[in-house]
Amino acid sequence: MGSVSIMHQSLSGAITNMAIVSTTRSTETPLLEDGTVDGSVDHKGCPARRSSSGGWRSASFIIAVELAERFAYYGISSNLITYLTGPLGQSTATAAENVNAWSGTATLLPLLGAFLADAYLGRYRTIIISSLIYILALGLLTLSTMLTSLSNLDCQNTNDIISCSTPKILVFSFIFSLYLVAIGLGGHKPCVQAFGADQFDGSDPKESIAKNSFFNWWYFALCTGVLLSIVIIVYIQDNLSWAFGFGIVCIVMLVALLVFLLGTKTYRYSVKVNEGNPFTRIGQVFVLAVKNRHNAPSATVPEELLQTLHQQSSEQFKFLNKALLAQDGSGEDSKGCSFHDVEEAKALLRLIPIWTTCLVYGIIFAQVSTFFTKQGSTMDRKLAVGLTIPAASLQFFISVSILVFIPLYDRVFVPIARTLTQKPAGISMLQRIGTGLFLSAVSMVIAALVEMKRLKTAQKYGLVDNPSATIPMSVWWLVPQYVVFGLADVFTIVGLQEFFYDEVPNELRSVGLSLYLSVLGVGSFLSSFLVTVIDKASGGDGRDSWFNSNLNRAHVDYFYWLLAALSTVGLAAFLYFSKSFVYSIGRSSYN
Repeated sequence: MGSVSIMHQSLSGAITNMAIVSTTRSTETPLLEDGTVDGSVDHKGCPARRSSSGGWRSASFIIAVELAERFAYYGISSNLITYLTGPLGQSTATAAENVNAWSGTATLLPLLGAFLADAYLGRYRTIIISSLIYILALGLLTLSTMLTSLSNLDCQNTNDIISCSTPKILVFSFIFSLYLVAIGLGGHKPCVQAFGADQFDGSDPKESIAKNSFFNWWYFALCTGVLLSIVIIVYIQDNLSWAFGFGIVCIVMLVALLVFLLGTKTYRYSVKVNEGNPFTRIGQVFVLAVKNRHNAPSATVPEELLQTLHQQSSEQFKFLNKALLAQDGSGEDSKGCSFHDVEEAKALLRLIPIWTTCLVYGIIFAQVSTFFTKQGSTMDRKLAVGLTIPAASLQFFISVSILVFIPLYDRVFVPIARTLTQKPAGISMLQRIGTGLFLSAVSMVIAALVEMKRLKTAQKYGLVDNPSATIPMSVWWLVPQYVVFGLADVFTIVGLQEFFYDEVPNELRSVGLSLYLSVLGVGSFLSSFLVTVIDKASGGDGRDSWFNSNLNRAHVDYFYWLLAALSTVGLAAFLYFSKSFVYSIGRSSYN
């Protein structure tokens, strides 16, 4: 009885407070223009005022930082394999392994960086520290590249770079610098975007709409940085100097940090509503739920409280309600968890099915820089006499389609959809993600059909056993699959960013944004696993593997069809879980 009484009091207090807040929100007048923002303070630690902090003014500084960071990152990643196989003299296989290992690490480290930010350092402080690490890493990268260039002078004079042996210390320093970049990225990537979204108050109707637009324009700036880097930095690295190219991105990141600091007095800084480490509090929910599994069932809670719990979506994962009970029902130290902590634990569990069903998208995402490029390398890429576009440059069409479609989505599609659905965002976050998953499956179907035509063209002209020959088929055939995948990015990536930011507990929003990055990171590793397994399974007994080095004897189209099928299954599972998904308390009205 003691434990039930404690739980009764805890629930009664929590529900009474929520009822008061709910009643107040429903009857109060719109938020004053110069009112304060709940849960936020200014740079002096005072309650943040709506008129003098946050909004687009503050977000603009942060968006500029993201543009610079993507410019820097793609200034390294987009041409990294060329540097490893060129000046560093690595084999193609070794270089590919190093690139995959580094990119996978850089994509998953944000989980650790977000944890440190949300649990200990805070987003603002983490951004500054990670930016300094990033800049240091880029400086070391530039220095290492300069020293390697000096050590290979004789090789460059004889045009025999590959035969030169780069000193191991220089190879080590370059790899060390790369992973230092990954560490800086791990703290920078999730915190900058979360801090940018923090500048908008989701409880205010006007700022909620602005926050929806923020995620769109954030991705627009991101793709602008990528596009500029591909056009400018890659050209400089290939035609002028690797050290000059890396030096430019180092300077850009330094300027970005200074720009970020300029906005310090305008930012809103989130404050913890609850004391203690959020991971400890939420982890305690699962611990107590397990320990109390044989204690008095939640059915002993009065009917009126269960009715309110049901209205607040607490019937889902109700086994966690056992955490509301004191462990043994006696003693002042044996308290149960608060209703708020239990709800946050449930919110995290609700994300698992959505995260899992989106992994297929991460697998497809990995094909753009691998097999899409491989397709293009065998096709006719001449634009004019003496002008041939690199196969990797076709990724340009993804960025262009994103840059064109995001303004149309934000300024045309959303207002029309808002009129029809009466939702500030036009469509819900899950509807947006689901649309992107469907488009990614369509891109795989298009890629498979184009690859089938490419193989037939190779057979028609007798080029099957001549892998170095250019197949008389224009590379423009590949443009539709790039464009459709760019549209899928606009829906899925932006949708995932907003979804994981909104649906995690407020104190864990950096972790939430790192979750969408982990979809791409895990998807990349799953893609490598699939390729390895299929290569061994399809290439035995003298048969041609689906991934034969001679692409004219390979069957990448089979792999595309497999991914299209997996995407269909994943989309069906996503729709199933989306149908029963319950948005977190206080957020469903905006979705």
